[in-house]
Amino acid sequence: MSEPPPFSPTVTLLTVGRVWEAAFAEGLKPLGLTTRKYGLLGHVRGTPGISFSELARRSRITVQSAHTAVAAFVEAGLVDDGTAHAGAASSLRVTAEGESLLARAAEVVARLDAEFAVRHPELTEALRAPMARAVAGSD
Repeated sequence: MSEPPPFSPTVTLLTVGRVWEAAFAEGLKPLGLTTRKYGLLGHVRGTPGISFSELARRSRITVQSAHTAVAAFVEAGLVDDGTAHAGAASSLRVTAEGESLLARAAEVVARLDAEFAVRHPELTEALRAPMARAVAGSD
């Protein structure tokens, strides 16, 4: 029988992340959201007036994909593009309906966070410092 591979924090974090990403995706599904759509909508809410090119850059997708996603959000009443005409810079904003959807998604996140903290209290605490550094821009 071969030796097990040495412990890898990278592989372990990826494995734990995939498990919780699947739980997150499952929690968002009844809301009609995917992880990507949740992220896009969050970027629009976090930066009112964001352009398609900036939205694409932050989401690591093409501008064309950002246009497609936003068109679906507009059609669903989740996002408003106040300047939606050819040649004009867009000014994307989340609508009241989009805010409501994001509030329901926040409930999913809170439930998963609580469950994660119960199952992995040490990891929860260990993740705080690097996240704080990343938000502060020192990572």
